[in-house]
Amino acid sequence: MSTPQGDGAGAEERGSPRASLERRDSRLTHASTRRSLDRYETRPTQDAADVMDIPYEILSDDADFAEYTEETATGVIPKRTISRVSGKMEDHELVTFKINDPGNPKNWTKPYKWYCTMVVAFTCFVVAFNSAVITADLEGVSERFHVSAEVSLLTVTLFVIGFGVGPLAFAPASELFGRKPVYIITLFVALIFEIPCAVAKNIGTLLSCRFIDGVAFSAPMTLVGGTLADLWKNEERGVPMAVFSAAPFLGPAIGPLAGGFLGDAAGWRWLYWLQLILSGICWIVLTFTVPETYAAAILDKRAKKMRKDTGDQRYVTEKDIDAKPMSQQLRIFLFRPIQLLCLEPIVLLISLYMAVLYGLLYMFFVAYPIIYVDGKGWSEGMTGLMFIPLAIGVVLSAACSPLVNKHYLTLCAKAPNGRPPAEARLIPMMISCWLIPVGLFIFGWTSYSDISYWGPMMGGFPVGFGFIFLYNSANNYLVDTYQHQAASALAAKTCIRSFWGAGSVLFTTQMYNTLGYQWASSLLAFIALACCLIPYVFYFKGAAIRKLSRFAFHEEGEDEVPAGEKKV
Repeated sequence: MSTPQGDGAGAEERGSPRASLERRDSRLTHASTRRSLDRYETRPTQDAADVMDIPYEILSDDADFAEYTEETATGVIPKRTISRVSGKMEDHELVTFKINDPGNPKNWTKPYKWYCTMVVAFTCFVVAFNSAVITADLEGVSERFHVSAEVSLLTVTLFVIGFGVGPLAFAPASELFGRKPVYIITLFVALIFEIPCAVAKNIGTLLSCRFIDGVAFSAPMTLVGGTLADLWKNEERGVPMAVFSAAPFLGPAIGPLAGGFLGDAAGWRWLYWLQLILSGICWIVLTFTVPETYAAAILDKRAKKMRKDTGDQRYVTEKDIDAKPMSQQLRIFLFRPIQLLCLEPIVLLISLYMAVLYGLLYMFFVAYPIIYVDGKGWSEGMTGLMFIPLAIGVVLSAACSPLVNKHYLTLCAKAPNGRPPAEARLIPMMISCWLIPVGLFIFGWTSYSDISYWGPMMGGFPVGFGFIFLYNSANNYLVDTYQHQAASALAAKTCIRSFWGAGSVLFTTQMYNTLGYQWASSLLAFIALACCLIPYVFYFKGAAIRKLSRFAFHEEGEDEVPAGEKKV
């Protein structure tokens, strides 16, 4: 299961097979689970995208995951299991990739893997762009349908709520049916419902179709992290992940820029036609040029073909013989995220921090017009230009992401068994968290109407620069902390983040009008400043918290401060 994020996301457990996982009710359970994972461990690092590298949510704890990640000379792994039908021992041949198998996405040529990477990253960019481009001319919606500004803002709110709802269905669907069917079907549905948005005759049509589009468009953000895990080996994944990480933040930054000029020139309906055109391009390219990348789906199709060609029913995958009962799968997909959110302080506080950041991003879509359109009398198109430093900050931080990964590798080299504690993932967050309040204070206290536009414009740069470091650190920390529960932890984070981002735009105007430009931005800055405590608390006390957790992984003898670091 994954997020843009995206969910990384796109959820992002590690590409290493696991075998004979024990039940998960105690710290001893987690230690034995780790020993089981160590049997196959070949790489020292771990990435959020690796959560989707194997179909672990739909298989039982006794499943043999080697078939999904190992290349064998014969293309099969012999296995004896007790049949659920006859109750007798039966021989099976688990279908695997052969050595240097061209059907294995990790063996595709680098140019083609980069092509697939850029296609899915661009799709995520378009989805994020679609969420924000309409903010450039919300006044046109209000005037056409005679509704308040708050009602027109629901076109953003409902879309982003869909971002939080969709992953609960699309992540498990990708494990059951593969990534490509989910990409194609959801994008096609989104395309269909863009049309009534563009030709809507009433506000109800516009709002309902925007919500459906938000749910459908959440699929690429949910699956992209897993797609990158399918394509790239762990040691190759740093730069591709940096490219993807920029897309969900760059899209909202570019949206008001392009939408401002288009809305001024052609009206608000063309903002939806633009979404239809860009999304249509993504759908065509994904459908006809990017094949299935999910190993489990590829091997499942291969096993079916081998059974048909040979008549030998022994050729199977774990999906055929060792799947979890559907009731257990539903419990994991639907209830485990809520359980983690309510019982795990790490999940709760990290999710709240990401919600604050995501809400801040969408608040900017309302705050910038307030500062420049209302305060300085600018047009929507000129106001869109003020998002350029925010976009530049996002791009530069993405370019620096490989340096962060390189630092993590040095910690891996110093740590026992090549695995530093999960809290090592928080170091980039501890540094970059200060950039958010700094940028907000600059944005707020240079927003007087008689002061140069450069002040609030440049305030967006440190905010954009800090976003990706915080986002990636949070994802990686949750993955390292919860291991086999990581997909559920990321799903919880995605839901909270999306719901807060959706609601935040509805009160931004009132907040700025009541508190004033300076103090409204300062309030946001103080909230972001308070959130800076979160990574520091978990950096020094995270190991102790994990010891008391029912779900988090903790290795015996693990220090509370990451290996290679000195206690303060």
